[in-house]
Amino acid sequence: MNSAAPAWITQTRTESALHVVHESGVVDPAAAERAAADLLRALGIEHSSESMRETPARMARAYAELFTPRPFDLTTFPNDEGYDELVLARDIPVRSVCEHHLLPFVGVAHVGYLPGERILGLSKLARVVEHFACRPQVQERLTKQIADWLADQLDPVGVGVVVRAEHSCMTLRGVQAIGSCTVTSTLLGSLREDARSRHEFFALAGIMS
Repeated sequence: MNSAAPAWITQTRTESALHVVHESGVVDPAAAERAAADLLRALGIEHSSESMRETPARMARAYAELFTPRPFDLTTFPNDEGYDELVLARDIPVRSVCEHHLLPFVGVAHVGYLPGERILGLSKLARVVEHFACRPQVQERLTKQIADWLADQLDPVGVGVVVRAEHSCMTLRGVQAIGSCTVTSTLLGSLREDARSRHEFFALAGIMS
């Protein structure tokens, strides 16, 4: 597998884990607050009242939080028992921001893999989802980045990722399709090539009965 990480990820390997840090640009809270205030004024929104006086600062802090995932250690363990069945974490929360309108999209991810020589600490599947979601994204890219990176780091027999999310850029503006959701998937290795493994993954993920 290709172990190269995206340019905005810094990885430091120790004896026990891979330390993963999102290398975002330098955050300038004061500049972000001024820009938020300018945006509100440009949109004709008065923010001098007591209830809205701090809104530009809140906006700046909120977007900084949305774009800054927490560092984590990708902890793996030897697959001593030779476990060769599917490992699947369902309903991992997804919170990201559409890169076209900077409006949130939220939903869940189902992430699974067929182990090779190593297995992953289960909480790390949620950490990986958060790591790739905390930046301006499109759902298709997010789904593939999660799958590709897990394949690179674990060298498993197969990887599957399904993301189901509601995009506020689609429900709150434009077509205003309230209640609609988007489903994307990426399958790698035997989960893509073997029909029975693929069916099992989608069934356990709740995509089919």
